[in-house]
Amino acid sequence: MSQPPVWVVVADPLTARTFFDCGIMDGLAGALGGRLTIVFSFRGEQVADWAARVPEGVCVLSAEELWPERVPSVERVLRRIDGALDERLGYFPLAIRLNLRHGFHAERMAVGHRNHLLDSSRVGPLPRRPSIERAMRAWHFSPRRHVAGALRGRVEAERPVLVLSNLQMQSATPFLVLKRRLGLTCAGYVASWDHTVGKGMIWDGLESYVVQNERMRDDLVRYHDIPRERIVVTGWPQADVFHEPRPRAAFDELLRGHGLDPSRRLVLVTGNTPSNTPYEARFFERLVAWWREAAEGRFSLLFRPHPRDGEWRERFAPVIDMEGVAVQAPSHTDLAVLATLLQHADAVVSNAGTVLLDALVNDRPAVCVLYDEGAPPGESWAAKSVLGEHYRDVAASRAYYEARSFDEVTAGIERCLERPAELAGERRAVAERVVGPMDGRSAERVVDALVEVTR
Repeated sequence: MSQPPVWVVVADPLTARTFFDCGIMDGLAGALGGRLTIVFSFRGEQVADWAARVPEGVCVLSAEELWPERVPSVERVLRRIDGALDERLGYFPLAIRLNLRHGFHAERMAVGHRNHLLDSSRVGPLPRRPSIERAMRAWHFSPRRHVAGALRGRVEAERPVLVLSNLQMQSATPFLVLKRRLGLTCAGYVASWDHTVGKGMIWDGLESYVVQNERMRDDLVRYHDIPRERIVVTGWPQADVFHEPRPRAAFDELLRGHGLDPSRRLVLVTGNTPSNTPYEARFFERLVAWWREAAEGRFSLLFRPHPRDGEWRERFAPVIDMEGVAVQAPSHTDLAVLATLLQHADAVVSNAGTVLLDALVNDRPAVCVLYDEGAPPGESWAAKSVLGEHYRDVAASRAYYEARSFDEVTAGIERCLERPAELAGERRAVAERVVGPMDGRSAERVVDALVEVTR
């Protein structure tokens, strides 16, 4: 009997980077051969960049093919009804209620927050009662929900094994619905270390769940009622990219490409998203002013916006086109560039986020900015970025210098440059605790776990 095809559903640029740049997709192609189909369930210019890297001979399906804009009138009505119900009962209401029930991001939740997963107004109109929320969850993952006709027809014809690169995306829901309706086999990759505690509901009916560390496995059991035996811990595939040594010559060439002098030391300044740190632009401007006055001859500054910063040209405008200072364009497709920077930069300045963990994994001295430059009295954004449940181990690690004022930022930078080995033991300890195995084989373990499900 022939084996079924395997659809790997790439849900967003974040997990596209993980699956392509970390070698997971190549590993799956090698193991599955002609059984593999890659489905891009997101749209946008970046899809073409990833599609160009699909291994030869692998079938590709696009969102335009499976969710066409133009559909028959009956389907258009059903789609509109399903969307209206989802807005009131489904994805965001369930995510907000999960946060409220367990206290995830309690300090950051606010009406109208630009990050929809923190916007408490999306809780939906129904009362917050366990019985009602169980009914909402049952509807959200119901096998009777509307699914786009093109997607449904293709899945019904092929009956593939499903691998979801990010099982918490809204675009993953139709695949979960079809998994239940057709009795398909499905594995889910939990996309990041913070996704178990505040990035939405995780359905408990998959055959396998892949996570990077033991804390995430415990979270799935505790908060999402998933049987422990279905959860596989593999380590963090991105750590594999960092595990590969990057030559100093590549770092020097990178700096020259940005107009920076490679003979100078480098301080890498990384941005958060506008929704998380709306006052960062003022901090960047003040940092450069200090640098020009007190440190211009000693080191260069390289600013790296968050990959999802759609306002970066405006936010970084005060520091663009200055000698000794450079700004990279935001990207999800330059993980090798990030690895090169983090293996050779002399210090990292960051407001939390995964990039701070990246710095610690690469043993970079780091300063975490925990105040908002120029914010009105009573507003606090930067400090709240480290209060999430997932950040407990990092926040308690003392593996970086905390800066709750601008003077503490500059003092932290100076200390990073003067005493680069001071917190090396703390950095190593927290990386092992949060990331899991760092032996360069995490992606291989992910591939093995996913291929096992397809058998």
